[in-house]
Amino acid sequence: MKKYLITSPEFYTNIPEIFAKKLEEQLQKHQPDFVLLRDKQTSDYHSLAVVFMQVLQKYPNSKAFIHEDVSLAHALNAHGVHLTGNSFHKIKEAKQKNLEVVVSTHTKEEVMKVEKEGADYVSYSPIFDTPNKGKPKGIDDLKELLSLTNINVFALGGIVNDKEVILINETKVYGFASIRYFS
Repeated sequence: MKKYLITSPEFYTNIPEIFAKKLEEQLQKHQPDFVLLRDKQTSDYHSLAVVFMQVLQKYPNSKAFIHEDVSLAHALNAHGVHLTGNSFHKIKEAKQKNLEVVVSTHTKEEVMKVEKEGADYVSYSPIFDTPNKGKPKGIDDLKELLSLTNINVFALGGIVNDKEVILINETKVYGFASIRYFS
């Protein structure tokens, strides 16, 4: 099962030196397959993305993803871009730039839509209880989704320890994504 580390300014900060050190610690500890630079707070996402890519170059087995910015992901030679539900329209542009695409989804209908539009992966959430994210979908809902789609699905939401990872792994999901598990 693939591991998708999602950064958060609450843990990693947006101070480049501290960010790089914390990211490298988590990369060494968890050896994730995918890593997303997610920071909606910093006023200088570009500079933080440069640092992010410098760190990820030392970890060739981890794919680097930039949040929302297709042009920046392409310019920095990231593996891909992670799009939100408001940016499904960017899938085609990202694919034209040879970027892999992950899209955040919260309904089965959204998953089916982005699969048709050519996304490579989806994160589907929240699977477990997560602060301010609504009612958890649960394992049965995740299993149902997996029976309906061929797209690679990352389970997301409320995955904080190995207990949730074990439950998710029993579903045959492609992988899991988390902020708190990797902090």
